[in-house]
Amino acid sequence: MQQHYISSKEKSRRAALAEYAIFNSGEDKDYDQLTFLAAQICRVPVAKISIIGKNKIWYKSIYGAQQDRISRENTFCEHTIWAEKKILIINSKEQPIIFEKAKAIYSQEYHFYAGVPLLSENSHAIAVFCIFDTEIRSLDQVQKKSLLALANQCMNLFESRKQKTKLQHIQRKLKQKYKELEKFASLVSHDIKSPLANIISLTELLKEENKKNLDEQSKQYLDFLVESSYSLRNYVDGILKFYRSDHILEKDFEDVHLPGLLKKITDLYSWDEKVEFTYPDSELLKNVNKAALTQVFMNLINNALKYNSKTIRKVDIGFETTDTHYCFSVSDNGNGIEKENFKKIFKLFTTLDVKDRDGNPGSGIGLATVKKHIEQMQGNIDVISKKGKGSTFKFKIKRP
Repeated sequence: MQQHYISSKEKSRRAALAEYAIFNSGEDKDYDQLTFLAAQICRVPVAKISIIGKNKIWYKSIYGAQQDRISRENTFCEHTIWAEKKILIINSKEQPIIFEKAKAIYSQEYHFYAGVPLLSENSHAIAVFCIFDTEIRSLDQVQKKSLLALANQCMNLFESRKQKTKLQHIQRKLKQKYKELEKFASLVSHDIKSPLANIISLTELLKEENKKNLDEQSKQYLDFLVESSYSLRNYVDGILKFYRSDHILEKDFEDVHLPGLLKKITDLYSWDEKVEFTYPDSELLKNVNKAALTQVFMNLINNALKYNSKTIRKVDIGFETTDTHYCFSVSDNGNGIEKENFKKIFKLFTTLDVKDRDGNPGSGIGLATVKKHIEQMQGNIDVISKKGKGSTFKFKIKRP
């Protein structure tokens, strides 16, 4: 092959190699298994996965020899990447000059070599899967096919690493953008909540100071203004909670005593004698995200009580375990949900145009946050409900 053609391809080849991020990437048993198999199947003492750099060759895996980096010039791998063959097979008897030049490079004196170029998706040879022997020999058809198959698996590992590296890069960028979005949301919410507080306080002051001068319709307008302002404030708070909820999932995992966790939550409502709770009294959850699980229960229990017009409000929490998941249920005797709204209630910013027992509308954020937490704990959530008869939310999370 012409030297000028090699030079024109070399820059593109090295650029392709850089995309795989395999230089100095450390030991990996998957690659070591491939070189071991190549040596056993082809009955040779040495097998290598050689990464072809600018001036040096570095080994991702080497079986049967001790060698670090070597100069690229006059190596067998240099011939392989430009040979344009699926597999290059040479021996010292047929091509003595190549082997004579290679003596000063390798730690052993070889007389047989077979190498498969590992090609990128753009057909650039970024590495070589190769075997060596100190004696002159040949490969049968099964050995050739096996060597090609092992080289193909090696390239699959490189591709997998490349995709993983790309994914990690995308994740870092998304995380940075998420932080910027969270900061933006925080600043905007502050700028919205400050004038909202002024609107609420001034409207209530106006209503109080002019209550004798306002007719009923004017009073209703002012009440509506205050109510809308409170709704908008709660909506802004909900957005912030939703976007900040990912931080909860970064908390450490720990063992959790389920009755103790639920008692702390239900104690928040202990002042109301017309609220009844039942929950398990002896369950230990191993290695779970306590913060996320607490947030899920708080949202579900709060909804169970808010959307319940009964005199005695009841919430029953159930638990069971399978080989793979912890399974929970939160049942109430509340107002219930129409079947056609079962999927809708888990969508962000989606509301059902119903008000809670205090007359406040929902924000469409609480259940969306619950669903996000549960899915990120490798689980899912469903609802069973009948209008006027209550609801049961069933969810499960991955167990260790």
